[in-house]
Amino acid sequence: MRWRSPDCWSGLALAALGGYIVFAASGWDYLTADGPGPGFFPRWYGVAILVLSLALVVASGRGQVVDWRGSGRALATWAAFAASLALMKALGFVLAFVAFTYFVVAIMYRRRPLLAALTAAALGGAFYLLFPLALGVALP
Repeated sequence: MRWRSPDCWSGLALAALGGYIVFAASGWDYLTADGPGPGFFPRWYGVAILVLSLALVVASGRGQVVDWRGSGRALATWAAFAASLALMKALGFVLAFVAFTYFVVAIMYRRRPLLAALTAAALGGAFYLLFPLALGVALP
């Protein structure tokens, strides 16, 4: 393990966060009579953070270099997701999801704008057809 590596310290911090999430979620019901309880998703989210953070620590010990260009793309996707969440109240779920999907397909995957718009519209339409129409569940 390379103690001077920022990846090692980031991985250890994320492992602590993942451990805390798993610990906190263990106090909630994992399964209920209706299906997954409030502790189901946080527990698996915490487990995923633990596994990936430990992989980061191990990779830092092997001297593998972080692809900062790929990290920037990941952070841009995260920022677009956060922006779509902020727009959700003003635009509604479907339009915010369409905008996020367009960004991911057009910018991150560098596909043609028309293809990105068609993909985003198709997925937005599928969400609208599935949830409000077929299932009768209102989207935010």
